[in-house]
Amino acid sequence: MPVTAVAVVAGVGALGPVVADASPDLPGITAQDLLAKVQTAKVDGLSGTVTSSTDLGLPAIPGLGADAAKFTDLLTGKHTARVAFAAPDKARVSVIDQMAERTVTTDGKTAWVYDSSRREATKLALPAHPAKPEVAPEKQAYDPQAVAKQFLAAIDPSTKVVVSGTQKVAGRDAYKLRLIPKTDKTTVGSVTLAIDSKTWIPLEVTVMPRTGKDPAVQLGFSAVSFAVPDSSTFSFTPPKGVKVTEQKLPTARHTEPKGLPKPNATKPGAKPGMVKPGMGLADRDKPTVVGKAWESVLVLRGAKLPADAGPLGQLLAKARTVQGTWGSGKILTTKMVSALITDDGRVFVGLVTPDTLEAAAAKAPR
Repeated sequence: MPVTAVAVVAGVGALGPVVADASPDLPGITAQDLLAKVQTAKVDGLSGTVTSSTDLGLPAIPGLGADAAKFTDLLTGKHTARVAFAAPDKARVSVIDQMAERTVTTDGKTAWVYDSSRREATKLALPAHPAKPEVAPEKQAYDPQAVAKQFLAAIDPSTKVVVSGTQKVAGRDAYKLRLIPKTDKTTVGSVTLAIDSKTWIPLEVTVMPRTGKDPAVQLGFSAVSFAVPDSSTFSFTPPKGVKVTEQKLPTARHTEPKGLPKPNATKPGAKPGMVKPGMGLADRDKPTVVGKAWESVLVLRGAKLPADAGPLGQLLAKARTVQGTWGSGKILTTKMVSALITDDGRVFVGLVTPDTLEAAAAKAPR
């Protein structure tokens, strides 16, 4: 999901002065104290309506199939979801779009994934002790608290952090915690978290691009209650006529197939992301990251440029060709996202400038 992908490259650093002069009138608080409260905040449950608005500057791609069109639709436009969470492992998210509904719900033992447009539902039997069960991206993508915590997870000096005022969110008083990148190598201008003044739970996340006045991503509650939802909220009964498929998720324990080479992770001098002697093919293809904080670039391997004139092929045909010590390829840019697809099958993507992508390609192992 887009917001989750944005959060991966964020960091928090220098603590700025107190600013609490906007409506509503709340006691002053330092950025350091507000960060501490947010990072330790916990509620037993909540429910409400979450709205999201996303404009990453992605170009229109005609001729997409239904599944691809649905995916790109998640990266653009406005969406509404009804959400409910209860500790420790209950969650329900229902995304409502164009007279259709996608629901993901779990009571900790069983999970359901339902798509009304397809008239299909999947019942998932969860393992007894899962590490961190995730049955669909919607669970994280429509949880402002989870998204905000990803922004705050990697604290370093690459970001100026200030309390930039107060605001009302879903009828509740909130402080505005603003993160401002210190580097010009990112396409992110700032990230503002609206923090509830009583529970210290993030109520809204707003990502502004470096250029332009409109948010690239805005995710937040339009209505919220911190009462623990009833257990029946997380149950699901498929509507009549819906096709139901039953599956069982594997346990967290993983046994590697015998005979496969293992990564030499302990070899002296090894660096994160390096392709090491003895590494299996599956390990070589795993995504890696080049750079830190706002300048982080995700690296994928094994991609192939389409030879036909399909939608992606048409898009790449118009893209700028670039080359360097790393090789050659095509570069795609929007106001927020940049992607470099090399001729040798590597993909570099991040919320960074095109020059930063090429610099990452020069550092990344082949």
